[in-house]
Amino acid sequence: MAENMRYILASVLEPWQWVVVLVIALLIFGKRLPEIARSIGKSLTEFKKGIHEAEESKDELERDVKKIKDDVAKDAKDAAGLNESDTDV
Repeated sequence: MAENMRYILASVLEPWQWVVVLVIALLIFGKRLPEIARSIGKSLTEFKKGIHEAEESKDELERDVKKIKDDVAKDAKDAAGLNESDTDV
């Protein structure tokens, strides 16, 4: 989806229009432009960290649920007398 968005944004403005936008941004923001870019970069970094932490939490939750499922299945087999160690067939 990010690839599509990049192409959409690039097709909205022609290259010379991007130059005009950058010049206007320099005139308006001047010396604050590097500070603004730095804060945007920090925000993106924090956003990526948040996404990574959410993925780790999801993976940990999936592992916990699988472990609980396996434990419940084992307990149910034990209660029903269907132990895997029984070789009486």
